[in-house]
Amino acid sequence: MTTRWIRGAAVATAMAGGVAACSAPGESASDGAAADSVVIGVSSEPDTLSPLLGYGKDGNSKIFDGLLARDTDLKLRPALAKALPEIGDDGRTYTYTLREGVEFSDGEPLTAADVVFTYETILDAKTNNTARSELNAVKEVRADGDDRVVFTLKYPYAPFAARTVLPIVPEHIAGEQDPNTGAFNTEPVGTGPYVLADWRKGEKLTFKANPRYWGGVPKVKTLTMAIVEDDDVRATRLRSGDLDGAVLPPDLAAAFKDDADKKTYEAKSYDFRTVTLPTAGEVTGDRAIRQALDAAVDRETMVDKILDGAGRAAYGPLPVDDPWFAKGIEHGQDLDKARRLLDEAGWKAGGDGVRAKDGRKASFTLLYPSGDKVRQDHALAYASDAKKAGIEVKAESATWEVIEPRMKDDAVLAGGGSTGDPDFGLYTLLHSSLAGNGFNNMGRYDNPAVDEALDTGRRSRDEATRKKAYDTLQRELVKNPGSTFLTHIDHVYVLADRWDGLTTQLEPHEHGFASGPWWNLEDWQPKK
Repeated sequence: MTTRWIRGAAVATAMAGGVAACSAPGESASDGAAADSVVIGVSSEPDTLSPLLGYGKDGNSKIFDGLLARDTDLKLRPALAKALPEIGDDGRTYTYTLREGVEFSDGEPLTAADVVFTYETILDAKTNNTARSELNAVKEVRADGDDRVVFTLKYPYAPFAARTVLPIVPEHIAGEQDPNTGAFNTEPVGTGPYVLADWRKGEKLTFKANPRYWGGVPKVKTLTMAIVEDDDVRATRLRSGDLDGAVLPPDLAAAFKDDADKKTYEAKSYDFRTVTLPTAGEVTGDRAIRQALDAAVDRETMVDKILDGAGRAAYGPLPVDDPWFAKGIEHGQDLDKARRLLDEAGWKAGGDGVRAKDGRKASFTLLYPSGDKVRQDHALAYASDAKKAGIEVKAESATWEVIEPRMKDDAVLAGGGSTGDPDFGLYTLLHSSLAGNGFNNMGRYDNPAVDEALDTGRRSRDEATRKKAYDTLQRELVKNPGSTFLTHIDHVYVLADRWDGLTTQLEPHEHGFASGPWWNLEDWQPKK
């Protein structure tokens, strides 16, 4: 997950700097003078473009490259490394040999020292990277000459190679700055297919093709990300021709199905929507409340009505078709069970329909980000279902600046989910050691059985042992939920049909420039 997993598509979608079919948002996307440009409307902008602080850590950055990358089917392939790693010492050493002739966009050569600097800086506790725990297995990273890098692990970590999609930064620039406050955060230099040309906060990010890109200069020469927070406004601007493409909720995307000039792309994802239920909350801290809410929610109706069928019911953080999913935890809405749980826990029905216990009403606030129609609809549906069980949920929209300091005590309509390996999303979401660590474990969930399962899954190479651990974890979340998981949503994109080579991957929570049909933008070819 990203350092701010709950911002959902907002942060990483913002990474999706789109490519402008015009020099600035507002000009016609069909303007023939800009045939080699594209503009994509996204909901938010990133806080930083520095991998040292978490940008692009899961791959597909357009400014940077990792040692490895993923193909359409998420299979690992060489990027800055010339081949997949050599693995030794029973899974405790990974050796990479760098591709020859790679330069940063300023013309300086890539060396093993840059790789060492990148990983060591991220692992330094002084660096404000809340995803540091994802590299917990790394004991040492060292250069073996200019073109070889050796990672030594503290313990065998089965999915380690997939962690080396992390972008590499130039030591000769970033090494001269404070990683937390330096200019590199907004003036990045990398080896990727694009360079940042302009960043107008709150308006757009513009990227230009990197003439030094080792993979060949892209056909799409200019990329612009237009910041359009509101879903409805994004759809309107796409319809008017002001945008070439956009990330849209399924119901808004459906309006373009008969538009011959546009094409809709739908990607399956691990992206869940959930309601965090902080353990410090006076009401949400009661396990019976959390269990009752899990039973009261009508997930299938949310999929049908909110997502127009573009998604699946979520019974935990992993989708039902994931090979690691714990079979048998699926369940439908059961209001009788919800009411029974509350009765047994002493939450008695009141005259106004809201239950109470020891003079305290079963009432709490649920925050959701303003402008996000899908989350708003989930929040309202959740509140409606909860009311049927006698729990009052007061849905309230707010900016992330307002939500962040309140999420310890207030429920939040959050999002998350990572592809590749269950450790990639579950550890930062649930481990008690990360409670209150930025946007990690934001509800401060603390369950020793879940911690043990997470640690076992992370440290074992035996698939059967790992499978049992993650099975145990998911069943513990049913018995003692820290959140109410609602849906796994499909990601839907609509783009002007002017380019060939567009595909989608199985996507994580983060989507936009990191995923979406433009994940391989540098390979697009103009239609003939």
